[in-house]
Amino acid sequence: MTDLSNIYFITNRFLSGSDENKKFQKSNLCSPDLSFCKTGPDRTIELIKSATMFKELKNEQGYEEFLIYLHGFNNQPWPDIFPNAARMQKQLNEAGCSKVKVLPLIWPCDDDFGVLKDYWDDQESAEFSGKFFARAIGKLMEWQMANRDDPCRKRIHIMAHSMGGRVLLKSLPFFAKNIARADVPFLFTNTFLMASDIPNESLGKGEEGHYICSASRNIVCYYANDDIAMPASKAANVKNMVFSRRMGHTGPEEWDDILKKKVIAANCDSFNNKLDLKGHTYFMDSEDMQSPAFQHMIALIKSPGSFKPNQELVL
Repeated sequence: MTDLSNIYFITNRFLSGSDENKKFQKSNLCSPDLSFCKTGPDRTIELIKSATMFKELKNEQGYEEFLIYLHGFNNQPWPDIFPNAARMQKQLNEAGCSKVKVLPLIWPCDDDFGVLKDYWDDQESAEFSGKFFARAIGKLMEWQMANRDDPCRKRIHIMAHSMGGRVLLKSLPFFAKNIARADVPFLFTNTFLMASDIPNESLGKGEEGHYICSASRNIVCYYANDDIAMPASKAANVKNMVFSRRMGHTGPEEWDDILKKKVIAANCDSFNNKLDLKGHTYFMDSEDMQSPAFQHMIALIKSPGSFKPNQELVL
């Protein structure tokens, strides 16, 4: 059985129980509380203070970088998110990136039967969750300022999968406008938008995703034209009078000057359905095949300076 202990995470899901033994409640509603936690043995969860988490991660030996994992829709913590985080950690370790620690950001998802219903339920939750995770950025900035004589200098990368891209998309402008009251700081060495469920024009000048560009050194948009989840996204959004194609289906729509300096589009059509029946979760290795998308991520984590923007790759 995979060891799911010692995973630090942040969540705005409802939790119950004592601080030493929290449990996830079965709800896709957003809690008013932002919880900083660590998994223990036997599926236990310990609630810790944000400053404690930041200090422990800064001082933890063996880890020099972090990969934040923003999961997609219809994902539950113990069946999906923590096992995925553990598998990603294993893939990193096997690729010589054991210095990189995976940190999930967990937002509330539904687990009803039916892709369209789950999508519709989770979309609103993702947008609300972006505002909550903006608070996490604010807490990190406050902690860094309080410890400016000895700040954490470890690199942060982020992978936003599927509707996790929407959480990121909503988080950064909310932080800029309501918390910092300025532009966003530089946060991420690499931002990986994996099968991202955001409009394909989102990164352009004047769009919400402009803040993703401001916060990131490098951005990679992984997409696949035969990703089955993307038509479900389109159908749900048409009901809401949103007609934009999705980033995870086509890659960026237009390449303005900002995108040309910071963005790569990576076509994953050749392998996405070999790793996942829906062609959507194609960053996970199978027993027979390594994910070219994840291997591409690893190469950029190892050598961010090798990034060459304004490219449309076929992986």
